Amino acid sequence: MAHYLLSVHSVEGEVREPPSEEAMREVQQRLGDVENDLKATGAWVFSARLAEPAAARVVREADAGLLTTDGPFAESKEHIGGFYLIEADDLDAALGWAARVAAAIHAPIEVRALAGFAA
Repeated sequence: MAHYLLSVHSVEGEVREPPSEEAMREVQQRLGDVENDLKATGAWVFSARLAEPAAARVVREADAGLLTTDGPFAESKEHIGGFYLIEADDLDAALGWAARVAAAIHAPIEVRALAGFAA
């Protein structure tokens, strides 16, 4: 089996109508169902929601040693809002899980295999 990263993307400043309490409960229920299925099938390895991009710090080498700067590494309006690390038989299986997450939360999911990682 291979390991895959399912990245949940969000767009900074994207204006969406706030969901009703009922709609929010439905999203949470759908996402909970996907997460329970991931765990029940042994596909779930780890998942997390990330802090806002403004809370990020970047550490890099500079002439005088190390330099730490505020904000995300990439200057972009799109950011990773969270992720799942899963184990799947192949890319098609990982894409199937990503489709379920995308349908549950109405956000794009990027799927990438972990390179050089043996299960």
